[in-house]
Amino acid sequence: MKMMKIEDVRAMTPDELEDKILELKKEQFNLRFQRATGQLESTSRVRVVRRDIARLMTVATQQRAAKTVASKPAAEKKSKAATKAKKGK
Repeated sequence: MKMMKIEDVRAMTPDELEDKILELKKEQFNLRFQRATGQLESTSRVRVVRRDIARLMTVATQQRAAKTVASKPAAEKKSKAATKAKKGK
């Protein structure tokens, strides 16, 4: 299995990201177990899986941050309007 492309990762929903992260963490565990028992055939796969997990977690964090930033300006406008109304009285 090849490295994931960032375009594919960004197109995923948050639930899909979490599912994929869980799947890759299980694979990472199995690869570590294979390495410890001397059965690991593709040593480069360990690195690819580790980087894919990091890539997915980064995109998930960015999506969460974008969601909070998108909803935050509406709340700030309300609080600023309330502050101005209090100062005006």
